[in-house]
Amino acid sequence: QVQLVESGGGLVQPGGSLRLSCAASTNIVGNYVMSWYRQAPGKQRDLVASITTSLYTNYADSVKGRFTISRDNAKNTVYLQMDSLKTEDTAVYYCKARHVFSGYNYWGQGTQVTVSS
Repeated sequence: QVQLVESGGGLVQPGGSLRLSCAASTNIVGNYVMSWYRQAPGKQRDLVASITTSLYTNYADSVKGRFTISRDNAKNTVYLQMDSLKTEDTAVYYCKARHVFSGYNYWGQGTQVTVSS
């Protein structure tokens, strides 16, 4: 069982920055692909960014060049640095850990990001 706890969400003006953190309760080194998803009201949950155990990263087209995903394996933590935020980035952001062998997914509880002037 893996528990994920997100933090760092909040209210920010357009053009601003936030850094989200996702702390895992277990050792994620070599075993989990880590991802960030987001879900806006009335919309489906979409992939924002992911990072593999070998540090390969993937981003949704809408956030390329603005968001950066990273992981600190020593701290069992994944980060999402969000710059040049837009109003359309407003959503609940979720962290997900996917076990590389079983394919099982674990989700965090989500953190709200609101971009508004």
